[in-house]
Formats: sequence, structure tokens, C-alpha cells
Amino acid sequence: MIATLQCTVIDCPDPAALAAFYGGILGWRLDDSDPEWATLTAEDGRKLAFQLAPDHRPPRWPDPAHPQQVHLDFDVATRADAERAQRELIELGAVFLHDSGGERSGFRVFNDPAGHPFCICYGQLEPS
Repeated sequence: MIATLQCTVIDCPDPAALAAFYGGILGWRLDDSDPEWATLTAEDGRKLAFQLAPDHRPPRWPDPAHPQQVHLDFDVATRADAERAQRELIELGAVFLHDSGGERSGFRVFNDPAGHPFCICYGQLEPS
């Protein structure tokens, strides 16, 4: 091993706003004290950070001329959970893009408020 992962950083035009959006999904602790950098931290120490990019140009999923480069996948247990999550995500400011249509497992694609695509995956959790 060469190093450990510190955090994943997402470029955006408004770090505090985008961190608050993802904080609403994950329930992680928000530190938005720096106007150019905001961080979400999970109880176990995992971090997701947001960096000011004033000239940010969002990807256009699924347009290969404007590739997504990186996207986040979030898990919920069932299709019904994905439907509930979709309603809550739209209330937070997400834009719905696509439903894979699976009955038992699949995914739904959204754009976050800064235009980054992300997925809510369902029926893919390992049984505990």
C-alpha cells in the first residue's frame, strides 16, 4: 500500500450548498466554515468534500461529449425505497434523469443541484 484515501472531492460552484444537499442524503456532519471548501464526515470518519470551482461546467449524462468522469452510487434496499428516496431527493433539489426499470434490482439516475449525475441503486445490498 502506498497511501490511504483521505476523501473524495467534488468540484462545484457552491460548496456549502452542494455539501448540504449530500448531507441531506447521508446524514453526515457538515463543516462549511470555509467558503471555498465544505466537508461531510460520517461517524466512522469517511469524508466527502466539495471544492469551489467558479467556472464549473457540469457533465451531461449520458452525453459522451460531456462525460460524467466520476459519479456516486447510493444504496437502498428495495424499489419502494428508491421511490421514496426519489421524492425526498427532488425535494432536496435533485433532478430525475432515468429509471433502469428493474422490478427487483436496478437504479435511478439523478443530477445533483450542480449538475453531477448520481444513482440510487436498489435490490443490490448484500444480505446481512
